[in-house]
Amino acid sequence: MKFAAVLNRDGGTLRTTDLAAFSDRMRQTLETAGHTLDIDIVDGRDVVEALDRVAARRGIDVVLAGGGDGTISAAAARLMGKKKALAILPAGTMNLFARGLGIPQTLDTALQSFADGEIIPVDIATANGTPFVHQFSIGMHARMVQLRQKMEFGSRLGKIRASARAAWATINNPPAMNVTLSIGEAEMAARISGIGVTNNLFGEGHLPYADNPSGGVLGVYVTVAQERAHLIKFIFNVARGKWRDNEHVEIHQANKTVLKIHSASRGFRAVVDGELVKLDRETTIEIQPGALNVLVPTRVAQAKAA
Repeated sequence: MKFAAVLNRDGGTLRTTDLAAFSDRMRQTLETAGHTLDIDIVDGRDVVEALDRVAARRGIDVVLAGGGDGTISAAAARLMGKKKALAILPAGTMNLFARGLGIPQTLDTALQSFADGEIIPVDIATANGTPFVHQFSIGMHARMVQLRQKMEFGSRLGKIRASARAAWATINNPPAMNVTLSIGEAEMAARISGIGVTNNLFGEGHLPYADNPSGGVLGVYVTVAQERAHLIKFIFNVARGKWRDNEHVEIHQANKTVLKIHSASRGFRAVVDGELVKLDRETTIEIQPGALNVLVPTRVAQAKAA
């Protein structure tokens, strides 16, 4: 296969990686397996332009994307509905979409798995037409990300520590939003502290990612918890992957959901695949079954086919 790699030197763990040495290992691994590889190492501000170029190029089989959540989400958006496949280098903090695809969690082992990997179709979701691979969320998560962005950190561990501080600050001052949520034929009105809409339902007993990336449904997670003790328990359970036993989370699934914001404040934001975005007063979120081709380890493709 012909690979085209876009590496964001400012994204995730690539900021502290010797990219010249890693590029040499990339070439050796893939070319030894009979593939060809072009590598484009770019600054963060140039990632979207680079992804646009490789997505439009003819003769490319796989776009190999490396960076943080924003890089992977941007790559997936450009490949949605196309024949080209996305291969994800796990260079983010949690790499949740990559985990759901069964991709090894170090750069070199992931690369080795791509050398004899297989392409499979998986789902992607859209929020008002904008694609996302993991989650659209409002409320607590958005406030946590806003607070974390004001903190300084230079490593994965630093980002985790900043996230913990932001979570504690949010617990002590949780948001409250009046919303209407339409799920299928049902409509619910509530004052919520958080809503997450995910590309397939999260699995149990691990970090929040989908066990089945081809499940064909949105996961809709709603919490109205406001008391500190309830919020601490909620976040602790989320971290452990205890969704079904989490009394402060209401779980739904749907092909489509419509979220309407009724609160007066204009300062609310949403988080889409880890990136803060403006929150529209009305957002239509839909699952797009099988709309993204991805390169995964052979064992994952074989398990899916079994």
